[in-house]
Amino acid sequence: QVQVVESGGGLVQPGGSLRLSCVASGNFVRLHDMGWYRQVPEKERELVALSARSGTKTYAESVRGRFTISRDYAKNTVYLQMNSLKPEDTAVYYCKAGVEVNNPPRRYDYWGQGTQVTVSS
Repeated sequence: QVQVVESGGGLVQPGGSLRLSCVASGNFVRLHDMGWYRQVPEKERELVALSARSGTKTYAESVRGRFTISRDYAKNTVYLQMNSLKPEDTAVYYCKAGVEVNNPPRRYDYWGQGTQVTVSS
């Protein structure tokens, strides 16, 4: 089994910063892509930032230049540094971890429980 746990959400004023953390643990060979997604009520979940195992990083246009995704491979942890936060960044932020397992060889995506980020004055 694999567990994915996010932390670091909270309430912040516009222009402020937060850093989210996501840790994956359990029985797997290795992690592949790890990403941050967000969702607001009545809307679909959207990609915020993605860290491929190769090192390639992808950002949504709405956060480019403000958010930074980083990764600690040894700790199976991915971070999302969020700067210059705007009210429209308010959402539940979810971490997704792509894992590789054996017997049989295969890949699965696991989601964390989400962490609330609220940007308000």
